[in-house]
Amino acid sequence: MDLLDLNALNLNATDTTRHDASVSEQVAVRLDQGPRKSKKVQIKIKRRSLHGVLLIDKPLGASSNQVLQRVKWLLKAEKAGHTGTLDPLASGVLPICLGAATKFSQLHLDADKTYLAIARLGQNTSTADAEGQITQTRDASGVDLSAPSLAQVQASFIGPIEQTPPMYSALKVQGKALYDYARDGVELELQPRRVTIHALDMTEFKSLSDLERLTPLAHWKLNEAFAQEVNSVEGTRALAFKVQCSKGTYVRTLAQDIGEHLGVGAHLVYLRRTASGEFGIDQCMDMDALESVSQGSQPQEALREILPTQCLLKGHEPIALDESDSAKFLSGVRRTGPWRDFDRVAVYAQHPTVLLGSAHTKGGELIPDRLLNPLEINSILESLL
Repeated sequence: MDLLDLNALNLNATDTTRHDASVSEQVAVRLDQGPRKSKKVQIKIKRRSLHGVLLIDKPLGASSNQVLQRVKWLLKAEKAGHTGTLDPLASGVLPICLGAATKFSQLHLDADKTYLAIARLGQNTSTADAEGQITQTRDASGVDLSAPSLAQVQASFIGPIEQTPPMYSALKVQGKALYDYARDGVELELQPRRVTIHALDMTEFKSLSDLERLTPLAHWKLNEAFAQEVNSVEGTRALAFKVQCSKGTYVRTLAQDIGEHLGVGAHLVYLRRTASGEFGIDQCMDMDALESVSQGSQPQEALREILPTQCLLKGHEPIALDESDSAKFLSGVRRTGPWRDFDRVAVYAQHPTVLLGSAHTKGGELIPDRLLNPLEINSILESLL
């Protein structure tokens, strides 16, 4: 496969520092030289120019950033980012964007999400989940969790609803995260935000068998401690639900609001994201598998799990350009053609076929939005050889 001719594109790359500190990580290793002396040896780890999306099944207990940094280290990737955080309490689909894909990660923040959750009834906490302090306890033993009763509750929450963001969240007010205000003991009067619940299915949770109608059990990886509590502690009432929702929905707030609707309060004790936009849990690689493959005898196998960057542009209208128009488009010049108006366009070079960037069309003009650079394009083509 031929690489794109950078001279033809009139975008000759001048960056020749491919192995300097910007793409190589320096690690200091202390070597004992007797009881009083030590020496630092600088070891350079060569970083790779990787582009695309790796779908990770984030484990419980780890922050999204911890997973991101570990993936970046294991793959020796130059650049990486994710498409929105999952709380440490949550597990599931976490798309990791590599290289050129980071330019389009913002698009995926707007995608609908699907979650599986368990809420413990009768207890409110300061964070609306199990990490907070219990602030109120009510008797939930008499709550009607029959199918007809839950169907009425579901109907009350489906569609556009108002949610007040929890104080313990990463949402920023005047440049400061809400959880920082909360830790400082500052309470803010927060305005409700409109989100949309596309689908909601609930059932009483007593044991794993109660989840069968919601989802295959293999998707749950249920917290064993909570499963034992539910099965052994008399008086514990819990609700399992599957929700498909718009961006910006706080599932722990939803759990708390459902508890209030039932009159006993609730807090989230388990959360698993099973889908994020087009990406489902079945497509994900768990961290144990990534660790094993990337540090095994054939580390290149891990790279086969990386999806192409254009997977973030599903739903975009594809437009292919010849070599001349490709060069001008990459220079930021608008092109004209027989195109209808589209808000979202994925632009490709024809020969060879490779993503150039995103754009929109208006009045027969192709207007660039986000562009790949020639080094990224040729790096992608090299990976296909």
